[in-house]
Amino acid sequence: MLGYSTYREQAIWVQTANEAKVQVAFRPYSSGQKWSKTAAFQTTSQNALVCEEILTDLQPGTIYEYRIFVDHKKIPLQGEQQFTTRPIWAYQKPAPDFSFTIGSCNFINEVSTDRAGAPYGGGYNIFQTITSKQPQFMLWLGDNVYYRESDWTSRSGMIHRYTHSRNIPEVAALLANVPQFAIWDDHDFGPNNSDRSFIYKTISKEVFDLFWANPPQSNSTLSGITNQFDWSDCQFFLLDNRYDRAPNERKDADRTILGKSQLEWLKESLLNSPATFKFIALGGQFLNTAPVFENYSANGFNTERQEIIDFILQHHIKNVVFLTGDRHHSELSILKTPDQPTIYDITISPLTSGVHDASLELNSLRQIDSHIAQRNFGLIAVAGPKAHRQITLTISGSNGEQLYQYQFEAE
Repeated sequence: MLGYSTYREQAIWVQTANEAKVQVAFRPYSSGQKWSKTAAFQTTSQNALVCEEILTDLQPGTIYEYRIFVDHKKIPLQGEQQFTTRPIWAYQKPAPDFSFTIGSCNFINEVSTDRAGAPYGGGYNIFQTITSKQPQFMLWLGDNVYYRESDWTSRSGMIHRYTHSRNIPEVAALLANVPQFAIWDDHDFGPNNSDRSFIYKTISKEVFDLFWANPPQSNSTLSGITNQFDWSDCQFFLLDNRYDRAPNERKDADRTILGKSQLEWLKESLLNSPATFKFIALGGQFLNTAPVFENYSANGFNTERQEIIDFILQHHIKNVVFLTGDRHHSELSILKTPDQPTIYDITISPLTSGVHDASLELNSLRQIDSHIAQRNFGLIAVAGPKAHRQITLTISGSNGEQLYQYQFEAE
C-alpha cells in the first residue's frame, strides 16, 4: 500500500504472509536507471507481519515505479505500481489541479464472525471503480474496518480484522497505486458508539498506526490519531472523534467530542492556514441539524458544534469543508450565514456496508437531491485559476454511475 506522500518522501506499507525480509526497489519511471533498494526489513508476528518503508531523497514532481521483494523474491505487480511525488509550485506557477476520493463504512464479510442473515457487506468492486478514476489520493473517513465482538477485546483480534479486510483482491490495485490517508470512527476504534472510556484505546491506536501509513505525528499535545497534511493549495485536518470523546449518555460532565487540546489545535490551525480550501476529516456528521444517532447536534454536543461554527465565522475563515462519514448514506449540507463565510459538510457513506435511508431526517441544511441511499464514493476535484479556484463534488455508485454532482467556488 502507498501511504503518505510528499515532495521528497513516499511511505510504502507491506504485510507479509509469514515472517520475512522485505525490500522495496524504486526508480524514476521508464528512466532505465539502476534500481535503488531499501535496506531489508524483517517482519515479525509481534508487529503483525507489517513493515513501513519510507523512500527518501526523492525528486519532486517525478513519477516513480517500485517493486516489492520478499525474501529476495519479487512479488507480482498489482497494477502499474507507480507513485508521483508532488511538484514544487509555490511562488513559481499556479497551484496544481488535483482530485481525490473519499468514503467510509467498509464491511468485509467473514462467515465465522458475521451476524446471522443476509451478508452485511458487498459490492467490493467499488474499489476497482475508484482505481479507474485515477485520483491523486484516497482519504478513508472512518469505519474502515468493522471490529466484531471477537476483535475489540484484544490486540490480536484487531490485527486479525485489519488483515482479513485488507486481503480482498478487489482493493489490491487501489492500495498499491494510490496514496492512502485515514481517520477512524467507532467501528475501527472499538465497539459501536465507543468513546474515551474504551479500555483498549491505546492498543487500538497502536493497531491503527500499524495498518495505516499516515504522516508521522509530531505534536506532543495531541492524543489519538489527529494529523494533518497538505496537497497543492489545500490543507487536510484529520480529526479524532473517539479518543477523548465524552460518553453519549453522560449528563454531568463536559460534552466534548474532540477534547480541549484537539479543539484548540484545530482552531489555531485553521486560523493560521494559508490554504485555499481547508478540509476537515471527521468520523461523524458535523453540520446535520437532526439530533439523531451520533451527529454533532445530538447527545448534548451541539454546544461544541456551535463553538466551532462561531470561531470560523468570528475569524472569517473562508472555504472550510468538512468531510464526514458514519451514516450509511451520503448527503451535502451547507451552512450559509449573511456576510459570513459558507461552511460545507460532505458526507460520504457507505463503501461496502449496509445502507440506511435518512431521507426523512430533519436536516435543514441538506441540499436538494443530495441524499444518496446506496453504496457509493465521493470524488472531489480541485481546479481552476487562483481567482476562481473551484471544487467539483461527484458522488458515484459502485459501478461508477453518477448519482449526484455539485460545484462551488472559493470565496
